[in-house]
Amino acid sequence: MQKIAVRVLIAGLSLLSFPSYGELTDKGLEPRLRKALQIRKNGQERQARSRPVILAYKQAGILGKVPQQRADYIDFYLLRKPASFMGHRLVLLEEEYMDSYVGCCVSPGMGLAVQVHGDTSTVQEFAQKNACTFTAHADLAERLKTYGISHWLPKADYATLSCRERDLAVTE
Repeated sequence: MQKIAVRVLIAGLSLLSFPSYGELTDKGLEPRLRKALQIRKNGQERQARSRPVILAYKQAGILGKVPQQRADYIDFYLLRKPASFMGHRLVLLEEEYMDSYVGCCVSPGMGLAVQVHGDTSTVQEFAQKNACTFTAHADLAERLKTYGISHWLPKADYATLSCRERDLAVTE
């Protein structure tokens, strides 16, 4: 009986000390990601370029060296290690850019998907303030499947944030 009580106590303590999603990530990455998504005061450009952010996540081992898929000018990166965005579990990063012409129409910028943990109002406010498009209750598995990515995702509530050139036009 005492052995069981000790195991329960140890298990309970380990749960209490388990870091949150934000603590699992290099603290410097999320601010860099936010900056790449934020709009400049001129309302026409993002505050930082997306490529250095993607490279930083790769160097931290959070993203693989190559995207899971490249389609319609978009690189899709499913996270290999835990990371967070505004208190939610970051699941996917997207970078849209043109390196060679494959047809109409490229919309440079970034997007992401999170597994929702609690209230999304801060992400929604961020989207409004920064000319981004926020989608609550997103069907992430279907989105990935559309681009030829077969990946198992836990049954959960997902949300997406798109901060691309086309999102600027939507908010004007």
